[in-house]
Amino acid sequence: MEITSDQVKTLRDKTGAGMMDCKKALAESNGDLEKAIDFLRKKGAATAEKRADRATNQGIIEAYIHAGGRIGTMVELNCETDFVAKTDDFKLLAREIAMQIAAMNPLYITREDVPKDVMDHELEIYRTQALNEKKPEQVVNRIAEGKLEKYYQEFCLAEQIYIKDSGKTIKDLILEIMAKTGEKITIRRFKRFHLGENS
Repeated sequence: MEITSDQVKTLRDKTGAGMMDCKKALAESNGDLEKAIDFLRKKGAATAEKRADRATNQGIIEAYIHAGGRIGTMVELNCETDFVAKTDDFKLLAREIAMQIAAMNPLYITREDVPKDVMDHELEIYRTQALNEKKPEQVVNRIAEGKLEKYYQEFCLAEQIYIKDSGKTIKDLILEIMAKTGEKITIRRFKRFHLGENS
């Protein structure tokens, strides 16, 4: 199938991916724009994995104050170069993450950050709940593991559903910008303030 320059331009505008990558994605998906976007997102995720060991010591600290001044957040978002740190895409990503923290109050960045004693405590609660509901012994652990997954999705920032698009997680959002910029991007730390709360 013939891929037109207009199709390539449209895909580039939507994804920020390189011209040859866009052409290949459109060819792989028979000119279907949505499938081509998915193709690039998956490629971005795969490329991101290859960049996992690269250092991220540039970036920005973004602050967000929610309307009314009762909730405020700060997040440090890192990338590999000062050049990417100054791009609109990177700054917007930092802003969106700061807003996510204000809205969803995560406790950790990734599931790897959840302390083992917290994880064990949660699993124990879920097992007890399942036993109290008279669930068969052989499924109790499976139920507990399933509830632990939901815990990660609720309290780990990277796994939370993005507040502006229920089809994406924060990790997906980061991977999209990584695919666009060609750099590794990491959330180093964050803090959320709620008026009157003890930190």
